[in-house]
Amino acid sequence: MAAIYQAVSRRASSLICRLHSTYVRKMRYLNKLKEDDNLCRQAQTSGTFYLFHNLSPFLQKVEKKYLVPELSAEEMKRILEKLKETEQWIEKSVLIGCSDEHVPQFALDLGALEKSVIEDELRGSFTDLRKALFVVDEKDSPLLAMAQSLLQWHDSHQYCSKTGQPTQKNVAGSKRVCHASRITYYPQMSPVVITLVSDGSRCLLARQPSFPQGMYTALSGFCDMGENVEETVRREVAEEVGLEVESLWYSASQHWPFPNSTLMIACHALVRAQQAEISMNSLELEEARWFDLQEIMEGLKREPGSSKQEGGRLLPWFPPKQAIAHQLIHEWVQQQTS
Repeated sequence: MAAIYQAVSRRASSLICRLHSTYVRKMRYLNKLKEDDNLCRQAQTSGTFYLFHNLSPFLQKVEKKYLVPELSAEEMKRILEKLKETEQWIEKSVLIGCSDEHVPQFALDLGALEKSVIEDELRGSFTDLRKALFVVDEKDSPLLAMAQSLLQWHDSHQYCSKTGQPTQKNVAGSKRVCHASRITYYPQMSPVVITLVSDGSRCLLARQPSFPQGMYTALSGFCDMGENVEETVRREVAEEVGLEVESLWYSASQHWPFPNSTLMIACHALVRAQQAEISMNSLELEEARWFDLQEIMEGLKREPGSSKQEGGRLLPWFPPKQAIAHQLIHEWVQQQTS
């Protein structure tokens, strides 16, 4: 009997913990907001808002830091009144999360309104997302990326691909519906593999012509229809640098909003040192080369965007900490030094 009592007690205790989990309660609340238009509309009157203008997020610079302000519903109403617009603008917002205190968070693009008036009123500026992701705090960059991707998806899915009729978003912005065809569209991400290739003592980094001067990063490419992650890694490495992957392993994943919403699946890949001669695909890459440990460690010390020169050539630098490519490079250094 004692054993049975203890088992029941442990089970009940586990259930209570789950019911009182901040994360579980938050996720269930968000799900209700996505499914219940009336509840979400009510949440818009008490939530906070992240502002965008033509998909560029609003930032404020305080001393040397860039902050992402959250505007209250009251502040939003004041801004709209200043611009002589109605509160109906708030219905264009999309739900992007909520705080641990269950304060709903929305993103709103004011691209049709006068940008300079908003910037002057709020003492900040709308900043290109690529730049914003690398200057804001690490906890803010994923939220900005998600918000911009969702806003962009709604902008590009206003019509049904079958009927050509307008689609309507639900209040939360978690889907769009064509009432003529009864088709429901949900936001989607495209899977992309990003792979750091190593021959055991060196790692391979490359650059495309569109990259900032001096920046090198890991190889990447979209998954083809029907491929799994392993097949994509092997194909991309073969296509881009002419090497055959011997083994590979998963590292982590990251949402990335460029060029559109993508899921970056980060992997390490090993090739044979005896078969490590690069045969670069010049249609995709401008340069690809091997880096030894010392070069990588020196490159990690340089600021992103660094244009330092040595002997008439630009010194290489790597993506900043917010990018998953940086994590792959850092992991490789740890493997080499452990």
